[in-house]
Amino acid sequence: MAPRKSVVLSVALLVVILAIAGGAWYYLFRQVPRTYTSIDEHFKYGSVGVEAANGIPYWVWAVLPRVFSDKIGAEGYRSFGFIYENGHDTPIGTSVMTVGFPRLGINCGLCHVGSVRTGASEPQKVLLGAPNTTLDLQRYFRFLFACAGDPRFTADNILNEIALVHDLSLTERLLYRFVIIPQMRKALLQQQRELWWMDGVPDWGPGRVDPFNPAKVQITRRPYDGTIGAADIVALWNWRPRQDFGLHWDGLNTSLKEIFLNSGIGNGATNRTINLTGLDRIQQWVLDLKPPAFPFPIDRDLAARGQSIFTAQCAACHAFGGEKVGTPIPIGRIGTDRHRLDSWTEEAAAAFNNLDQYRWRYTHFRKTEGYVAVPLDGIWARAPYLHNGSVPTLWDLLAAPDKRPSRFYRGVDVYDPKKVGFMSEGLEGVGAMRVGRLFDTSLAGNGNQGHPFGSALPDNEKWALIEYLKSQ
Repeated sequence: MAPRKSVVLSVALLVVILAIAGGAWYYLFRQVPRTYTSIDEHFKYGSVGVEAANGIPYWVWAVLPRVFSDKIGAEGYRSFGFIYENGHDTPIGTSVMTVGFPRLGINCGLCHVGSVRTGASEPQKVLLGAPNTTLDLQRYFRFLFACAGDPRFTADNILNEIALVHDLSLTERLLYRFVIIPQMRKALLQQQRELWWMDGVPDWGPGRVDPFNPAKVQITRRPYDGTIGAADIVALWNWRPRQDFGLHWDGLNTSLKEIFLNSGIGNGATNRTINLTGLDRIQQWVLDLKPPAFPFPIDRDLAARGQSIFTAQCAACHAFGGEKVGTPIPIGRIGTDRHRLDSWTEEAAAAFNNLDQYRWRYTHFRKTEGYVAVPLDGIWARAPYLHNGSVPTLWDLLAAPDKRPSRFYRGVDVYDPKKVGFMSEGLEGVGAMRVGRLFDTSLAGNGNQGHPFGSALPDNEKWALIEYLKSQ
């Protein structure tokens, strides 16, 4: 009898272990993919593979503004320049996917879907592929870090707020209390330790990110080198005619595929979780994505006069097919702020090309000695100007460098159709939301010098040139 009893107990124990393991898999690891037939919706809300590796528990994220209202204000996540659409509980550029429990990730659309308002009281229009000039990603990170470091970040406080908006089962409450909430706090504090240097450099501000210093530290595990890499978010359209161009502001890579792969990893995906099919779908789409049309009337006669000026003065560097377009212009020639250029080094390029933990190898990272001469398609939606966004409008860009505004506001999506750029002064009446943040060109990395081309033109020719650029 004893051996039979032992077998029964062993089988029972195995059943219990399998049940516990199955329950753990179901509540922590089962994946329920969410697909979008529309490529536009996929770009805005689809997963690039972040959730399983580094996704934030959705219900915790949803109530953080309630628990820590003193750190964010009444506008919640909108105060960081996130763009919301009707019918969506999360902003454009975020994906919600069940990996055991609902997790929030980010995707390409967070940075590469912009917005514009044609007047302070007008509705917001979404611009696919445009840089999100209102997004203040650094402030968002700081909010999450501040929450994690606050003694109020407790299971009791967070679960009490979740209970007001969503019913968790008993099992889910236990998992949130003892696993999910503590692990989220631990992960955020670890990320804050890795990005400690971010608080020792000038703020990025709205519409800007440091694309590679975090990657150098978190992906290649290189120590922070003291450089400043903040720059404007780039537009994401018309990539077919950009084949083989230098990509990113300094042309540090010429492979669009590698840029997309690295973006997926930079957003938080891993070799195991990255959604290669989803990223390839977006990559193919942006090859022929067209820039949005200028949302105001254009004086076609004046624009025609401006076209001849552009052809004579600008096309070699800024028109598709131009002699220098798509190539880095030496920093000594262009004369713009060199901090972003210096933040990428030969050593950094080698470190990325030597990464061996992925299903692919990077082979196109390189070091250049200048900033890329870019085509000006959709240039109206890419304000502010220069690689670091240090010049608010095209009119200001055509001024002599010492006549450009030294301080102005960024992060407003109300548009100035005359000077061509988002409003940066006289902001009375734009409303409490997105009144901008002051940008100071005297700070390191924010310099507005260089690119004096066109500044010697008479005013009437400058206005004609600007009118033509509205149509690009």
